Amino acid sequence: MTKPTDDPTIGRLVADVTRDLSSIVQHEIALVKSEMRVSVKAGGIGAALVAAAAFLLLLVLILASVTIAYFLTMAGLHPAWAFLIVTAFYLLLAVVLLLVAWSRFKKIRVPEKSIGAARQIPSALTPGGPPAGARVKTAARG
Repeated sequence: MTKPTDDPTIGRLVADVTRDLSSIVQHEIALVKSEMRVSVKAGGIGAALVAAAAFLLLLVLILASVTIAYFLTMAGLHPAWAFLIVTAFYLLLAVVLLLVAWSRFKKIRVPEKSIGAARQIPSALTPGGPPAGARVKTAARG
């Protein structure tokens, strides 16, 4: 007769490992969820505070514009001319910013190398395509 051993069977070991891995994954997911809740809450509060500050800065800009116009009036200009000068300044500033933005947008280029590499992917995945270590060559456009 054989003596029963206290060693667990392979099936039991596999079941224990599976259970332990499942438990670890569940705990890791719970930890990530907990950390994300804190991060999202802090990010939301931060975004709301930035929006409030931006609104207040807009009000400051409006009030500063009125103040500058009144200072120009105190300097002897007619109020209509004073407000027109302030308005023209902001219009000129907006035009300059738009021109700078337009020049920056014109510098944007299409990622030609990436597009060329992406076009060669289907042929690389088909039998008889280029070897796995082959480098992708693209023609440079002027």
